[in-house]
Amino acid sequence: MSDPVDVTAIFLPIPGEVFRVKLALDIAIEQVVTEPGCIRYEITDVAEDRIVLTERWESEELLDNHLQGPAVQDLGESLSALLVEPVKVSRS
Repeated sequence: MSDPVDVTAIFLPIPGEVFRVKLALDIAIEQVVTEPGCIRYEITDVAEDRIVLTERWESEELLDNHLQGPAVQDLGESLSALLVEPVKVSRS
C-alpha cells in the first residue's frame, strides 16, 4: 500500500472573479469529499488574486482515479473562462 499523497492546487482567478471561482470549488468539494480515498479536500486560503485548495489522498492510485472523475472534469469546465492561467498543482 502506498503512502498518503498531499496535493496543493493554486487557482488564480481573473480580476473580479474570485467569488465565482470559490463557488465552483465549493460545489466540487461537496462531491469530492465522498470519493474513495479522500482524506482532505478543502480551501485553505482565499485572497482576491488566488485560492489555495489543499488535498490529501490515501494513495496515488485513488488520487489518479479522482483526477479522471466527473467532479474534476466538471470543475475544469466551470473554471475554463475564470482563471488567469492553468491551475498550479504540486504533490508531496
